[in-house]
Amino acid sequence: MDFADILNQWDNQQKKVLQKKTPQVSHKKANAPTKEEKEAARQGYTYEQIMERDSKRRMNPMDIWLNRHGTIDKDKLSEQNAQKQKFESVEYLRSMVPQATLDLHQLTKDEAWNRLNSFVTECCAKKLKKILIIHGKGIHSHGSDSVLGPMVKMFVEQDKRLGMSGHPDKNHGGAGATWVIIK
Repeated sequence: MDFADILNQWDNQQKKVLQKKTPQVSHKKANAPTKEEKEAARQGYTYEQIMERDSKRRMNPMDIWLNRHGTIDKDKLSEQNAQKQKFESVEYLRSMVPQATLDLHQLTKDEAWNRLNSFVTECCAKKLKKILIIHGKGIHSHGSDSVLGPMVKMFVEQDKRLGMSGHPDKNHGGAGATWVIIK
């Protein structure tokens, strides 16, 4: 094998590589005007004239700063802070009316667990803070103990999305319901 054969072999390999690579072709015409240049032509100016005019225009330094950094609505921030402090207050959360209610009557333990899980997920997505779960006192349960009450308690203790819980007064369910704060 002489040097000419090596060069021919090299050329053949390079042709194969080039044939495999399909070049990306822009479908835009060469030197086609851009959107800005078309707009300038409609106004009767060249794009260069518009650029020159814009560079000569002086802006107020305050406007430049505001365009770059924006403004802060202090009233909105104070309202948000007040709302945040209100939700962090334990007493406010305890006295707050539940924003959603789930009734687990007539459900089996497994059905209630699944329904409770999907309900909590839905409430978290809606960013609710307090929910009420009605599980009943277990009067109609077979045996001596209620089934759903302890199940709800165990669910609340295991679920990391849920925080403090308790029973409302007798007018709102008493021991047959549980309110829960969503973290």
